[in-house]
Amino acid sequence: MTEIISSLADIADRYDAVLCDLWGCYHDGVTPHKGAISGLRDFRAHGGIVSLLTNAPRPDFSTARQLQTMGAPTDTHDLIVTSGDATIEGMRTGNFGTKCHHIGPLRDEDLFAEFEIERIPLPKADFILCSGLDDDTTEGPEDYDDRISDGVARGLPMVCANPDVIVDRGETRLYCAGAIAERYAAAGGEVHLYGKPHAPIYTLAMSRIKLQTGKDIPRDRILVIGDGPATDVLGGMQHGYDTLFVAGGLAAEQLLDDAGKVRPDSLTQYCKSERIAPTYTISMLR
Repeated sequence: MTEIISSLADIADRYDAVLCDLWGCYHDGVTPHKGAISGLRDFRAHGGIVSLLTNAPRPDFSTARQLQTMGAPTDTHDLIVTSGDATIEGMRTGNFGTKCHHIGPLRDEDLFAEFEIERIPLPKADFILCSGLDDDTTEGPEDYDDRISDGVARGLPMVCANPDVIVDRGETRLYCAGAIAERYAAAGGEVHLYGKPHAPIYTLAMSRIKLQTGKDIPRDRILVIGDGPATDVLGGMQHGYDTLFVAGGLAAEQLLDDAGKVRPDSLTQYCKSERIAPTYTISMLR
């Protein structure tokens, strides 16, 4: 059974590094969480390594710039590893071709900053690169059914730069690239995913941690933190890491009481329904 804890400090001495999710744990898409900032700072102050591990479909430098615009400090983490980084590596080695049809917003332009690839209309593309919805404030995944049908009929593989299906931006719930990828796969299309819970992003994170620290940190000394049951928690479990489930993220309405504390009975039922078994659960990262 998952252990409900009150702060990261309760278990910090058991780990040398954490892989911490951003959206829902570190920030809400608009503002950084003060508790997460202080918790991660404290972990680092005691010698821990913090890698922010996010399904953001942009490279690390772009995500760092976004955090800066939110007013996030730079002393909470040692490095950032993104789904965008893992996707770029996948496109470099995956032999998908040199011409892509891009589905995604203008804010994902940095995905192309360090990797030269031609973006063209779908009928002439070698593959589809999906980083999100063109406009996630007005559209849903069903708005892409025509392009999905066309891509599947042409046998084009889809590279998905963000496996997340939904996120909460402040008080608004929005669809992500993973929602389009799900429909593409359901229509019979070939989909390649590089972010959580899939192996490439964890492999990349481990290689970058070793490059920065010169150390091979054992998996049992690494903690994965996140609020996504199917991405953060399941990914950590599948790849042999202990996990800290942040119940106050995507599942807050289901799992927290009026005082903001985790309801144990609801948590048990939720974990059973989601088929996850986090090592620990916390209301919000602090």
